Amino acid sequence: MLSGSAAPLPSAWTRRGFLAASVAGTLGLTAATAPAARADDEAAFAALRTRWRGLMLGTGFDPAAEPYASALRRTGELARTYRATLAPGPGSLWPDAPFDPPSGITRSYARLHAMAQAHAQPGTGLTGDAALAADTLAGLDHVHTRVYHPATTRYGNWWEWQIGSPRLLLDSLTLLYDEAGAARRTAFLAAVDHFVPDAMLGDYTGTSTGANRVDLCRVVALRGILGASAAKTALARDALSPVLPYVTRGDGLYADGSFVQHTRVAYSGTYGQVLLDGLGRLLALLRGSPWEITDPARRTVYDSVENAYAPLVHDGLVMDSVSGRAVSRGLQSADPGRQQQSDHQRGHALIAAVALLASSATPAERARWHAMIKGWAARDTTLPLLTDPSLGVADLARLAAACAAPVPTAPAPVGHRLFPAMDRAVHRRPRWTANLAMASDRIAHYENGNGEHPRGWHTGAGMLYWWRAGDGAPYTDAFWPTADPYRMPGTTASAKRLAAGEGGAWGEPRPDVRWVGGVTDGEFAVAGQHLKGLSSTLEARKVWIFAADAVVCLGAGITARDGTPVGTTVEHRNLGAHGAPALLVDGAPQPVADGWSARYEAARWIHLEGHGGYVLPGGAPLHALREARTGAWRDINAGGAPGPLTRRYLTLWHPHGTDPDDAAYAYLLMPGAGPRAVAARAEDDAWLALLANTAACQAAHLPALGLTAAAFWAPGAAGPLAVTAPAAVLVRDRGRTATLHMAEPVRTGMPFEVAWDRPVRRVTARDATVRVLSTGDSLRLRVTPGTACAPHRCTVTLE
Repeated sequence: MLSGSAAPLPSAWTRRGFLAASVAGTLGLTAATAPAARADDEAAFAALRTRWRGLMLGTGFDPAAEPYASALRRTGELARTYRATLAPGPGSLWPDAPFDPPSGITRSYARLHAMAQAHAQPGTGLTGDAALAADTLAGLDHVHTRVYHPATTRYGNWWEWQIGSPRLLLDSLTLLYDEAGAARRTAFLAAVDHFVPDAMLGDYTGTSTGANRVDLCRVVALRGILGASAAKTALARDALSPVLPYVTRGDGLYADGSFVQHTRVAYSGTYGQVLLDGLGRLLALLRGSPWEITDPARRTVYDSVENAYAPLVHDGLVMDSVSGRAVSRGLQSADPGRQQQSDHQRGHALIAAVALLASSATPAERARWHAMIKGWAARDTTLPLLTDPSLGVADLARLAAACAAPVPTAPAPVGHRLFPAMDRAVHRRPRWTANLAMASDRIAHYENGNGEHPRGWHTGAGMLYWWRAGDGAPYTDAFWPTADPYRMPGTTASAKRLAAGEGGAWGEPRPDVRWVGGVTDGEFAVAGQHLKGLSSTLEARKVWIFAADAVVCLGAGITARDGTPVGTTVEHRNLGAHGAPALLVDGAPQPVADGWSARYEAARWIHLEGHGGYVLPGGAPLHALREARTGAWRDINAGGAPGPLTRRYLTLWHPHGTDPDDAAYAYLLMPGAGPRAVAARAEDDAWLALLANTAACQAAHLPALGLTAAAFWAPGAAGPLAVTAPAAVLVRDRGRTATLHMAEPVRTGMPFEVAWDRPVRRVTARDATVRVLSTGDSLRLRVTPGTACAPHRCTVTLE
């Protein structure tokens, strides 16, 4: 599928022969040189090249000190490996990276970039090695001659041609700018112009949106700088403007902190990181130049650090619920330069992007962000931040500087964040954190594509992730290749067998439901999901009430006609390769051996040593299973390593039977709780009053917290609350005052009324969207909600 003419290859890999073939045969015959830049622009472009080099390589660090010395040695070793295995052929530069599919082109450019870095960086053992520079340039020539040139018609994945390959090519050309020479630079830039034409930065549509748009602007900006083109550089700057404002649909940052890519995928952890890193680099690169980014909407980028990204970082990791198909990118096979990727490594890349953006932030923002970085670094005991081998020296230098900043270390936050636009929620308590993933007609069940994450079917069916303080590994340690994809924790699912990639790729599979969302007061929350199963007749209403030491989990209206069993997975806990923690059911010890299973007709409480506990109010049927599960990264990612991995699991689930009709469940998750606390909660009938658990309404009152929470799926009443339309309501009663928090997850925007059967003396504060209809013996409010599932508040003094 390669097209275009190419000079014949020399019979042997010699620097003189290869360079002669590639330069004489191709570079001298490429596009005409661009018009000469003005002298002042020339100086500006030279300064920008130097600055970009510094952003790539890092500044202000001692290459002989750790962690830099080890990282630099790794760069040198990697470059030696790549250099020794060069074997140019008609369709490849390395035999294991053929140019078809085009991912092989990007991989080739990535290896050549590693060689260029080893030449440019101090302390690699290859610093300034002229022969290495020549071999790197010869490799770049070969890729250009054979495939990445203006006579080639693009094939395969567009991203490789327009982002992956040109980004690496231009970075390498920056590092070897003088060594490359003018003719070679002109040829390579002509190839970039061919594959990334100016039209790519025209309409803000298709693949040129969100993080992809930032990457494309990065390519065009650097192409402009290397080619001394003021017009190209200005185009890249101006084309960033559509990325900066908040969006209300599709790709980009939302005012509620959500980030969406591929139209319907929650993606803060990967594409969002790319957007933040890319904008941070471009803001730093162009600052003070004639092409500085001055759009006032750039403020959104700085605000996103604390509004959109920090809430999703837990002790150094970024939560898997916002990383899409990237969760399947564990240990990769073959290429020594492709590091294992985990939630911690994705988190470290995000933290590094924050450190980068801090260089152009206000002093106050920089101080706060450095304090957060110090806190994340201090609490990440799973993979200490400054020892992460996936980070480059430049990122390590910026992170080390942040960790050494003269600011106090920020403590772990406490509070609740709802992200309605991407159907996610994060609940933080002093000793644990939970994260909820849902799906709607706006946000996909899951994303698969490019051979990645084909079994993520139920991860949007109410998957409830949780971590104890100091425990950062339950989803880090080979969870995704070994977990049972039909038993994701917190989910309600049919046992109906699904095909790999079921429902379509790139976020295509979405349920036809609107009521997904909730409301929070910033500390506690109620969230709900109208669940329709993927390729299934399953339907259910699921609600989570996030409280002080527990999450109240409710399900109702569970119905299916698939002819297969349906269950709600209370837990599917990864115990590690050798973990065998004690398990108590109603105080009785259970076996720890793999293969053990049991069924309980009316279990009341369960405790898993070192993890936490579960309470089933009044008792409920429960199945339990201990098993060793074996899988490989190759099973869930075409590029993954094929080696088998085995992890031990404890699985607990509510059985709803085959083809249930209006089944229900209720349980409490108590992360980190000890057995006495769990047993006491099971005996405390006053802690939770279940007001309703039906397909029309799910509501509960927690007297000790003064908390009443309700998800109304239809107009109706529950306890003291009533509504005239579907809504989420949270009431915090603090003695003489109370605050009602209300939202409309269906997002019709139509006004609705809320009544609270409680004597109210007066309203002391309310949002402009809330109208008081009456006080006295009870409170009646009219809410005009808008269409973003935004919260609406009313504070009252009680009689």
